[in-house]
Order: sequence, then structure tokens, then C-alpha cells
Amino acid sequence: MKKIIRVAALGATAALALAACGSAPEATEPTAGGDTASDFKACVVSDAGGFDDKSFNQLSYEGTKEATEKLGAGFAEVQSDSAADFSTNLESLVAENCNAIVSVGFALSAATVESALANPEIDYILVDDTADTDFDGTKDAENIKPLLYDTAQAAFLAGYLAAGYSAESGVNKVGTFGGEPYPTVTIFMDGFKQGVEYYNEVKGAAVQVVGYQGGDQGSFTGGFAANDAAKQVAAGIIDQGVDVILPVGGPIYQSAMDAIADSGREIALIGTDADLFESDPSTQDIVLTSILKNMKLSTDLAVTAAGEGEFDPEAYVGTLENDGVGIAPLHKFESKVSPELVTEVEELKQQIIDGEITVTSYLSE
Repeated sequence: MKKIIRVAALGATAALALAACGSAPEATEPTAGGDTASDFKACVVSDAGGFDDKSFNQLSYEGTKEATEKLGAGFAEVQSDSAADFSTNLESLVAENCNAIVSVGFALSAATVESALANPEIDYILVDDTADTDFDGTKDAENIKPLLYDTAQAAFLAGYLAAGYSAESGVNKVGTFGGEPYPTVTIFMDGFKQGVEYYNEVKGAAVQVVGYQGGDQGSFTGGFAANDAAKQVAAGIIDQGVDVILPVGGPIYQSAMDAIADSGREIALIGTDADLFESDPSTQDIVLTSILKNMKLSTDLAVTAAGEGEFDPEAYVGTLENDGVGIAPLHKFESKVSPELVTEVEELKQQIIDGEITVTSYLSE
């Protein structure tokens, strides 16, 4: 996590020096969520992806909104266009008299710690980062609750599934690429790679993983935008003959879709965070499955606890066991995947939960 927070801090500082201001918060008055409306107010700030990213910003927004509706609480939201907006947007929510603020994404970590230290009476909920800036196991601000997700566990299942699918097709080659080599990105790729390797081990197969060797060694786009750079990275992997591809980094899956269309080949896409089949219907013909982070549920629970006066700053870690992570249904690919492979993936899930199979990640080390 050292790398994440230091990069975020430097990026935010440099960007703030260029001075762009964030959007003004959009506020909603309390609505009755029971017998009476609450005086509590929960707010949420996005990273640069925005709340319509069909991914983690959107899910965290929905969880926050759902909690305020149940509580009958007030609500305010503000979107960030770039790192330059993070501190400004957080301060705008403080000025809105928010009792709890949800910061979505590890890029907001440094700005969130700074705001939390200055406002100890506010409960902060930080999605996808530990808020550990001292690197000694303690948080700088004790009023931050980190929401973390051991997505390597779910990605292991997706990797095994992808390997089996590719082996059954006779291609024996799958690929993955990411936005930037942050631990919250590579955790997907690590789990995916381990799943493919486990398939090879138990089946005596030789399915290759293209685009990722481990750590920061692999194919990365240099950002999290769906742009030509991301499309070129995806095309480079597709050109190596894969028939399954896993893009990790919010909207960069859209660039992978463009590259798939240009290739003219049948290539299955694996989504991240949300079930792409549901969140983006344009993916329905090519999405094999999605690696899920149940941010909507965990954000809802954290905000609800804060609204009921039961805020707990202890980190939440989503796993297969507590349904914090998982994989989506096969949807249109049910007829393209053998029932035996589906059963094996289901059995693997239970074996991971029972501790019979260990999936390693920065959260399990």
C-alpha cells in the first residue's frame, strides 16, 4: 500500500498546484425512512471515473444512496473530474455538514486522511484503501473505516473458468491487462493468474496467461480512461491469440470491447467490480463472467452503521465467505461452458472458503 498512497499524495499535490475546482455538491433533503426523518447526513465523493462508470464509483454511490433512504437521512454527492478536485470536493462536503463521507477509490486516500484529521467529528468511509500512511499498521486518522476486497479469491475462480473455457476451445491462451500497477488492480490479475495455474496443475494443461507476469510486470495502459492507449494495449494482447481477456481498471473494458470488435474474432470478456451483463447491456454477447466486488452492500452497511451511531473504524475485508467478492453468472455463456467446468468452479469456491486452497494477495499476506 505504500506505493498507492505515496503516488496518490504526490499526484493530488501536483494537481492542486494547477488549481482546478471541483463541482458543487448536489444535496438531497432527508426523506422518511421509517417513522421519522433523520438529522443524519451522508455524502459521497467520486474519483475521476464519475458515478456513471458502471463500476466501483456507481456501486458505492448506490450503496450510500440506499442507506440514506432507509435511514431517512440527508444526502449529498460530488463528482471529481481529476485528482485536482479531491481535496476541494471533500471540503465542500464538510461545508455541507455531512456526518459521514464516503470517498470512492484508493486515489482519494491522501486527501481523505487529510480531511479526516481536520474533522475528527465526521465519520469517513474509504473504499479500496487502508488509509495507512505511516506504513506501521496504524491509521493516521482513526475516524476512517476502510472498505477492502480480497478480489484475488474471486479472480482465482474466474481464472480457472477462463482456462477451462480456453482449453475446451483448443486455444489454450488467455490474457489480462490493467490500468496502472497498483495493488488494488494487480490483486485481480494475481488471482486470475493463480486460477489459470491451478487449472494447469490439476488438469495437466498448458493454458498461457498473456499480459501479466506478476507485480508490476505486465501490460498497463498508464491510466483508467477508455481511450486509444487502452485499446492499443488490448489489441496487443488479442493479437497474441487469446480467446479470453480480463481488463482491470473501470471503463478500460470499453476499449477492450472496441479491440475485440476490430479483431473480428470470438473473444470472451471478463468484467470487474460489477456484473457487466447487468450494468452495461452492450457487453451481453461477449461477457463470460465478471469478478464482483460487493461495494454496494459494504457501503450501505457502513453508512447505515454510522447513521445509527454504531460507526466502527475497523477495516472491512470482503471475501468469498462473507459475499464481499464473487463471480457473476455466465448468462449467455451457459451453453458455451461445460457443466463439469461449472461444477468444478463451484467446488473451488467452497474449497477456498474452507481454507483447502489458499489464494495469495496483498490482503492475505
